[in-house]
This record gives sequence, structure tokens and C-alpha cells, in this order.
Amino acid sequence: MTFRPFLLSLLFASCMTADVQPDKKDNAPESVYADSHLMFPQVFQENIDTNVQVSRYIRRIYQDRADHLWFGTNDDGVCWYDGTNFTYYRQSEGLGGNTVRGIVQDKKGDFWFATNGGLSRYDGKNFTNYTVKDGLPDNECWSLFLDSKGRIWTGTLRGVSRYENGKFTSITLPEADNTGSSRFSPFLVWCFYEDKNGNFWMGTDGAGMVKYDGTLFTNYSKKDGLTADNILAIQADKNGQLWLATWGNGVIRYDGKTFTGFTEKDGLAGNTVWTISTDNEDNLWFGTLGGGASRYDGKTFTTIMETRGQTRNHIQSIYQDRKGTIWFGFSGGLFKLNNGKLENVWKRMNAGC
Repeated sequence: MTFRPFLLSLLFASCMTADVQPDKKDNAPESVYADSHLMFPQVFQENIDTNVQVSRYIRRIYQDRADHLWFGTNDDGVCWYDGTNFTYYRQSEGLGGNTVRGIVQDKKGDFWFATNGGLSRYDGKNFTNYTVKDGLPDNECWSLFLDSKGRIWTGTLRGVSRYENGKFTSITLPEADNTGSSRFSPFLVWCFYEDKNGNFWMGTDGAGMVKYDGTLFTNYSKKDGLTADNILAIQADKNGQLWLATWGNGVIRYDGKTFTGFTEKDGLAGNTVWTISTDNEDNLWFGTLGGGASRYDGKTFTTIMETRGQTRNHIQSIYQDRKGTIWFGFSGGLFKLNNGKLENVWKRMNAGC
């Protein structure tokens, strides 16, 4: 297969408001930002105006049944957006932790948030927080998934837990034959994916990928053809093939038999890929570390970047809402594609653009 990479230069357009836009600081120094020893990523720009931007980093984007959007942030808790107003929920409002790495809405309509302080459930009025005291393996929750049976899965620093019928059950994953390099822990599951046959796929921090068919676990690692053992995201394409995002080794396509890797040499925007998403036209989207986003139509990778220097072009979340708008969580704020232009979405005094 031949790939014809090219750069799609998108005009950068800020939301038009009556307010004066913040001063742009092109040469602001980089600095380390970490509110916990496990912050990821750890480097941020400090010149971001948090009075204007939704947050300095949007880790997760989720649309609820009422078509409202939720944004999980790195240090501002979770933000609810009704199309006009932004409402923040932090620890001060009852949330378990101010870092939100996963969001789902269960069959009852309650919201669940994976935080750095455990799991939080929100019924629209009150928060209920779950920690190791309630059966979680660890309070650092890194991933969250609602399966087809209505069960809540979370990946913590010390293993996987499943919530069903009011209680947590620890899930012991098989030990990998040759554990690779872990950023934090080989017991950490970065992501979950359920295929059309009900199989569960889990991407780990150094122990490759794990398949669970409801009874048996199967581990896949470099010895099986994977080009990396650190899998940050898993998503199926229109043909049912799995795509895996890796730390430092691009993306991997798995057709059920063979693993095929794609890197910057093939047109991918960056070799560290945090997130994978699909759109209504069956394109795959990859959010990278420092390279912006790649859109893949099955033949060609197209790179989409913020070009004004407002961000570091780190993208950890990509999401298409039900109206067809594609949203991006950048290092530097919230963006969306609007009529072919990359637009920065401001909160502006608790009001949307």
C-alpha cells in the first residue's frame, strides 16, 4: 500500500466574541507542570490564559444522551458544556480528583469519571466516590469503559476492576511472557475496546495487548509480531480490523492474523499516539505527541496541526459529536473543525463561543 503524506494547513480561527482576545506570548518559556507524581504528559505551556481557555489540557471528550459534551481535564476536573455555558465540577464540588481520564454514562443515566482520586459517580445532583476502601485496586484510575452488558470497567495503576451489581471485582490479567518497558506499571491498562463479537481488548503499559473472550485471556506482545508493548488506545476500522496506538512506535493494524506497523515514515504525524477515533465517513483519526492529528482514509495520512504557535500540538482526545463536528483536546485548549477551519473554543466568562 502506498501512502501519500501531505500537510493540510488549516487556518486558525478563534471564536468571535465581544471580548478582547488574550495577548499572544509566542516566546513563553516551557516549564514542567505536575500536580501528582503520575501526571501524563508532564510538559505544558504556562502562558495559557485559563480565564479564556476551557483548560490547559483536555484529556477526554464525551457526548451524553442529551447531546451535551463533557470534557475531562488534567487539573480542572470535568467540564460540562450545554452548547452555551461551561460548568465545572472539581473536588470542591464533590468529584474524587481533579484529573479526569475517562467518562461514561451508564444505562441508568448516571455519569462515571475515572480520576486520580478513584472512581466518581454523578447522578445529576450528588457525587459518590469509590476508592480502594470500596474494592478498587488503586485510586489512580487511568481508563474507563462501559461494556454491552452495562458493566463498568476501569484500569488502575495496580490492575483492572469491574463494577457490577453494586460491587467491584478485581480482574487478574495473565503475566506477559516478555514484559516491555513500562511508563508506570505493567499492571496498568491504558484502554479497553469491545468488538462486535463481544471480545474484550485491553492495551497495557508494557505488557502488550490482552484479549478476553469472557472465559480465557490471550496475551499479545512483541514475540507475536507487535512492534510495541505499550498500547495507549484501541479502535476498530470499518472492516473490523483493530488499530493500536503506541508509545513511540506509531500505530499498529491487526487483521486477526498479522500485525502491520505505520510510523512517521508512512505519513503518520508522530510516532507517539495517544488516541484513536473514527468519523462518519469511516476515516481514522490519530492524536499524536507534538505532531497534531493524522486523518487516515484507508490510503493516505493527512496531517492537521495548529499553526499559530498557541499549542504544542499534543492531542490526547478526538471526538466527533452527533452533529458531525470533530473536537480536539489540544495542549493549549479546546478546538474544533468548523467549515474546514481549526477553531479555538473559549469559555469566556463561563460562556461558550
